[in-house]
Amino acid sequence: MADLAARAATVRRTTNETDVSVTLRLDPSTPDERAYAHATGLGFLDHMLDLFARHGGFGLDVRCDGDLHVDDHHAAEDVGLALGRAFREALGDKAHVARYGHAYVPMDEALARAVVDLSGRAYTVFDAAFSREKVGDLSTEMVEHFWRSFATEAAMNLHVTLLYGTNAHHQVEAIFKAVARALRVAASRDARADAVPSTKGSL
Repeated sequence: MADLAARAATVRRTTNETDVSVTLRLDPSTPDERAYAHATGLGFLDHMLDLFARHGGFGLDVRCDGDLHVDDHHAAEDVGLALGRAFREALGDKAHVARYGHAYVPMDEALARAVVDLSGRAYTVFDAAFSREKVGDLSTEMVEHFWRSFATEAAMNLHVTLLYGTNAHHQVEAIFKAVARALRVAASRDARADAVPSTKGSL
């Protein structure tokens, strides 16, 4: 792996509704590179991004100044879009990546499954019914919207299934951890493998 360069990207997304900056390091090798810090204005989303970074093995910094006086929609959506774009840019030409990944993650009584394909084609299947409408300051309906936004900008297939669970915090946490771990597998590289895992020659 020493002959494969570390992958990283920084993305800035600015609209009349939000100002989002994301720095993502897919291959951190030092404590500083593995560090993560998040300030989106939504405490529960920050917590989920912490889990995403830790369980994905990513270095990550996400900042968002958004119109939270309206609601949580624009901030959650635009963070998902910017993070997805950073993920796609960090992957580069996807040389040597595993491409596919999946993970099952339990969180006490909840169990989530995530399956991903870094295909270059955006498609999301999200099957989850949450036990309440909000966790902290984040609407649970925004969890699906966040991941759909992420997958669109990452240009990837994402299938998420909440298999069961009764506590909404646990349900959402299991999903974020499962997606992180599936992406960790899919983005992993092997210098001995074919350059791009596709008969088309590109992803």
